[in-house]
Amino acid sequence: MLGLRAQKKADKNRRILEAATTLFHKVGYDAARIEDIAEMAGVSVGTFYNYYKNKGDMLMATVSMEVEEVLEAGNGIIAQNHDDVGAALAELIGTYYAHSLTYLSKEMWRTAMSLSIGQPETPFSKRYTALDYRLSEQVRDLFAALQARGIIRQDVDCDAMGELIFNNVNMMFIEFVKNEDMDVDGLQAEVARQNAPVALLVSNVAP
Repeated sequence: MLGLRAQKKADKNRRILEAATTLFHKVGYDAARIEDIAEMAGVSVGTFYNYYKNKGDMLMATVSMEVEEVLEAGNGIIAQNHDDVGAALAELIGTYYAHSLTYLSKEMWRTAMSLSIGQPETPFSKRYTALDYRLSEQVRDLFAALQARGIIRQDVDCDAMGELIFNNVNMMFIEFVKNEDMDVDGLQAEVARQNAPVALLVSNVAP
């Protein structure tokens, strides 16, 4: 249980993040000013810099918050007693996509991706890559759990299949954030179509 001081610090951090995401959505990442974020959060600019070095640091914190919540939800999905590979994949990946715009807009995702790719040696890029790895690992965990329950054939390499599926999930998400006209439902439907033959290939259960 957090002490009073730690709770106040956590609450202040949450206010800054909420103010930042609100302003990013309203005026865009580039136009958002740290002074305005601090004012909206009810803190001084100096206090802001006690928590974050710059807007990029805060954007990474928002990405991390997004992914941590998705990972927690994903663990609950893996623990369920699925009896169909395709349905299990659709539920896990659907959770990833459905939550993807909770805190970040497509523009914010594009900025995060650009920072990660354009500056690969920075702490931002390394944290972004580490979060991607954890998501990939969770897809592999789903395959392993299904295999342990006899839903996936024992000769299937679950690590390789999980990596294959996640790589496509990631690529399709990039296409999604690039295309302002694509919605989450369309993205999920397209990825489900792509995953269907893979699910059939690895399944130990007759269709």
